[in-house]
Amino acid sequence: MSQTAIPCSVYRGGTSRGLFFNAVDLPENTKARNHIFTHAIDAYNPSQINGLGSGTSHSSKVVVIGKSQRENIGVEYTFYQIGIGAPIVDDQGTCGNLMAAVGAFAVDEGFVEVAPEATSVTVHVFNTNINREVKIDVPLHQGKAKVSGDYLMPGIVTPGSKYSVNIMHPGAGKTGKTAPLDKISKIKVGKKTYDMTFLDIVNPFVYVAAADFGLRGTEPTSEITAKQNLMDRLNCIRDEAAVAVGFADSAEEAKATVPAIPKIAMVAAPQDYTTTSGKEIKAKEIDILAKMISMEKLHRTFAGSGLYNLAAAALLPGTIPNQLSNTRYTQENQIVRIGHPDGIAEVQVSLTEDQEDVFSVGLERTARRIMKGEVFIPEKKEEETEYVPHLHIKEVT
Repeated sequence: MSQTAIPCSVYRGGTSRGLFFNAVDLPENTKARNHIFTHAIDAYNPSQINGLGSGTSHSSKVVVIGKSQRENIGVEYTFYQIGIGAPIVDDQGTCGNLMAAVGAFAVDEGFVEVAPEATSVTVHVFNTNINREVKIDVPLHQGKAKVSGDYLMPGIVTPGSKYSVNIMHPGAGKTGKTAPLDKISKIKVGKKTYDMTFLDIVNPFVYVAAADFGLRGTEPTSEITAKQNLMDRLNCIRDEAAVAVGFADSAEEAKATVPAIPKIAMVAAPQDYTTTSGKEIKAKEIDILAKMISMEKLHRTFAGSGLYNLAAAALLPGTIPNQLSNTRYTQENQIVRIGHPDGIAEVQVSLTEDQEDVFSVGLERTARRIMKGEVFIPEKKEEETEYVPHLHIKEVT
């Protein structure tokens, strides 16, 4: 079988890695694009051994970037979550970590003009997944995105140059409301009923208290993933929450058609705990403790989109994260310290004047280009199947 070469770059942004394509290098036909994405990553094998993925949700990602025609915005992009062991191409959510790499790609590929002597540039991009403007401060070295530096972010063991990402008016992107349900709602799974908070900030998230599942919230990742009944319950809650906000008509449909959003996280009050890399974290160092599930698997750190969401949730009155957090909103660009399985993430949050909604969220990341070249895509077989989730949002009442 012959193969077609497509220009492609591999970037790490934060704790995620993805394949980056210039929109002009891709066909306009959606099915043809999806064929490229699923084979470049290898969505078909759980190990993704036949492509550039690595069998994890934070590395099974694609970003397509092009010039923007929007006023005062030079770049726009779309993020795609690719399936693991299933030919899924999902553009309904976004990735907060790879936003830093979007800024780096935009500079490296000449989407943004920079002076040779400049040390940084603010890249204004539009993310089509959430229909929001993102401002990315990109450090520069000789006109290219800078990689080396002394900023060490959790989840990455080598320091790099600091990128600042700010999402403006991040709420209500998918449901029309930042809090489409009550701040605390009841959700029934089987014979049990659980309290949850659903917030639509960057990516929609469902929050439940770890204590409601007999957990402290400090348990190692391996201990959580070994509890299959627990993982199944959490995923079922996620599916039922998707139904509650109108993403799907049934839990079965939610599981099949919107696998990437909402995501679900367990939260707990600040406590001492040990990270997966063996570092001791003290309760006084964090404002809230959390673990999250993405694509039915426990995330090894915490998704960037989730960090934005959770930090805002911790400050929005009446939510489960707010009740468990030890911080309250007092100023613009307030820092919320999130303890996750591999360290502490600090997120900046600004609420609206009435403190009932979110004005902006910001995060500092590192990024680097790992590879630039061509990815080879086999011809499509007639019998080849593809599965692209489609999100039909009904009016929330």
